Parts: sequence; structure tokens; C-alpha cells
Amino acid sequence: MVARLHREVLAVLVAEIVDGTFAPGTWLPREVDLAARFSISRGTSRECIRALEERGLVSVRHGKGAMVRPDTDWNVLDREVVTALLSSPHRSRVLGEVLQCRRALELTAVELAAERVTSAQLDQMRTAYRQMEQAVARQVQFGEDPASERAFLEADLRFHRLIMEASGNRALAQILEPMQHALFLSRYQLARPQARLERGLPEHLSILQAIEARDPQAAHRAMAAHLSTVESYRREVELQVVDTAPGSTRIA
Repeated sequence: MVARLHREVLAVLVAEIVDGTFAPGTWLPREVDLAARFSISRGTSRECIRALEERGLVSVRHGKGAMVRPDTDWNVLDREVVTALLSSPHRSRVLGEVLQCRRALELTAVELAAERVTSAQLDQMRTAYRQMEQAVARQVQFGEDPASERAFLEADLRFHRLIMEASGNRALAQILEPMQHALFLSRYQLARPQARLERGLPEHLSILQAIEARDPQAAHRAMAAHLSTVESYRREVELQVVDTAPGSTRIA
């Protein structure tokens, strides 16, 4: 119960810092006030403030309280922080930063995977790819539905995680994991079911075939093409946001 309350209160406070309810340079309410607001103990209130401090969101000054830090200090890859950011007005910028970082790291990961992949890992990648194919086939036959969409996206995520594992570099895999979490949170913004036969499946197949051929350069090219496609989807989302903003005018 305490752990659940801690997570719930922490999520609310992170969201309020991210959305500017508590702006950088301002003080959070005191522990006793947070305890009263959320009907929690002083100890749980203190744990939440400590968790905010660990994520770079606040600085605790003994005798004064917790002051919100600038967003440049935030741990943007922390699960709670990135979840709040991707539900905030900052989501497009944050997603763009995540995709840039992912490109730099996953291009290295796929090259290493092409060199180091095991037969068992290749079999798992093939299975994940077949699951993507099956989900698309169901969507083509029966139309888009939540179950098929989720099946595709989960298989897609598993495919990329397997590439991280196949890289044989634990540090690289651990750095990439929170980015995959961020992209999974944004899955419905970036999803393009109508483009999967033409782009999504062929791009993943090219990556798989390059890894099967143990060709790092081909794997790099295939992954670069796929990540460019994902980035183009993010730009489409950004333009849609501009188009629908009050008083906005898009210049073609």
C-alpha cells in the first residue's frame, strides 16, 4: 500500500513540475503540507521528495525545503519523468531528443549485433518479425483493431530489444532501454498502420537480413533508413500540433 501511494503521489508531483505548476526556482509545499494534501504520512511525503531529488527535479535545502531545478538538470530518461514529459506540451521536443540519441546508439548496436549475434538470438528476431507480419496480415484482412495494433507494437519493441541484446554490450543495452520505453509510450503518435506493408515490414526485414548476413555496414544502412522513417513520423506529428494550435498558420 505504501509503495503504491508513493508511486501515485510521485507521479502527480513529477507531472506538476513538468507542466510548470511548480516552476524552476520555486519551492514545493512543505512535507507536512504534502502529507495533508495527499492524506499520506510525513515519512511517505519525505520519500517522495527524496525521489524527486534523485531524478534531478528538486534540490533539497535543509531547513528550507525542496526547490525545483531547471529542466536541464532533470533526468529525462527516468521512467516517471519521461512519462510526464510525453504527456506535456514539451512532448515533441523531448521525443525529438530521444530519437536523436537513439539513432546515435542504435546504429552502433546494430553493427555490433551483426558481428556478434548468436543463432538463438537470430531465431528470436525471426519470431518477432513473423509476429509483426502476422499482426499486419490481420489488420489487412479484418481492419485495424486494438489487439492487432498492440501485437505489432510489442513485437516491434521486442525486435529492437533483441538487437540490443545481440550487440553483446550491456552498457549500450542499458542506455537504450529507457529510450525504448519512451518510444513505447509514444507508440500511438508514431504508429502508421497504413504504411506497414510498404515501409514498416520491408525496413525491419532489411535489418534482419543484414544481421543474418553478418554484414555490419548493411545493418547500419538498414537501421538508418528505418530510423529516418520514424523521425519523419515525428515531424508529421509536430506539424499536426502546429496546424491545430489556436491561431496557428502553417506555411506549406
